[in-house]
Amino acid sequence: MAQDLILAWRGDHAELVMLLADCLLPEDPYTAAAAAESLGSLVPVSEPAREALASYVAGDRAAHGSDVWATPKPLVRRAHQEAVLALARLGDLRALPDLLTALDGDVDAWRAVQVAGHLRPAAGELVPRLTRRLRGVDFSQQWPGMGAGALVSALAALRDPAAVPAITDAVTAAVRHEEWRLAASGLDALASFGVAATPALGVVRPLADAEDVGLRVAATAALWELGGVPESVVPRLHDLLDSHGHHEAADALGRIGPPAAMVLPRLRQMLTAGYEWTRVHAAAALWAIGGDAEVPAVVQTLLGAWEGNDATSNHVLACLNRMGSAAAPALPRIRTELALPRRSGRFRSTANDEELQRTCRAIVARLA
Repeated sequence: MAQDLILAWRGDHAELVMLLADCLLPEDPYTAAAAAESLGSLVPVSEPAREALASYVAGDRAAHGSDVWATPKPLVRRAHQEAVLALARLGDLRALPDLLTALDGDVDAWRAVQVAGHLRPAAGELVPRLTRRLRGVDFSQQWPGMGAGALVSALAALRDPAAVPAITDAVTAAVRHEEWRLAASGLDALASFGVAATPALGVVRPLADAEDVGLRVAATAALWELGGVPESVVPRLHDLLDSHGHHEAADALGRIGPPAAMVLPRLRQMLTAGYEWTRVHAAAALWAIGGDAEVPAVVQTLLGAWEGNDATSNHVLACLNRMGSAAAPALPRIRTELALPRRSGRFRSTANDEELQRTCRAIVARLA
């Protein structure tokens, strides 16, 4: 019930979080597991419980040994793993020894993969283990993306260029076995490394002509991030604005900015689309490319989409935040948002709502 309350309502929940932390009882692993699982789901609101989680994890290691992650005692194992996962989601390196135990011993390693990306300072130890697992994925089996996708996401989050060769090979294997969505995810990961992933250009470039639209969008966007020139990338992305990959294409064009000016007329047309998300992606790209001349239409579109579908709020506010003083007309709506007692944001998740509130406060502080 405490978890449900924090998930639904805004406010200072530090005292309630600490009451949950008090349930991390070594002598009662059943209750401790439930408390740790709740705390893990409440990040970043669960920050006040960081030391309690770390203490519980350390106590488990002292009582049950350094390999307690894999202990055959099911209740102890579940409670310990949940506490480690919650600690990792807070970005705490004290979770690292257990994640390494999982990855090295292959006991519930999939759980470690889920949170490995939160420990970027430990990339030097995590990336070799994750890439080894990625290279071991059999793409000929049914549903390879269930494991490979999580590995690719973790490696992208860790941002260590040492992962580029393994991700590149995974994209090649996924394409060979027609796992288009997984291949596109791999391309997105490569794009996140920027020019550090230029060795992958030989694999990426031909995929910009792929038949699958999602793959084509991801490859074209990656070409730009890996050091491409606007003259070769922008016309392709312009054409993709008329495909079902138009949101991703608009986002890529926005990252290119003013050199993508040829797409401005098409983006202005997209502001009249019936779907709120299409209008939001188009408006964000329009601002990034056209700048001040597009402000009235962009702000009006963003506020209209937000009003029609509050799931767009994180995207809307991120764009308004980038707009600086040009976002001033949105201040009344932003203040109204901050006054709401219930959580908002995409999926109404705690993390998204906390980010939304931080962005709102940053805009108000800058413009008020």
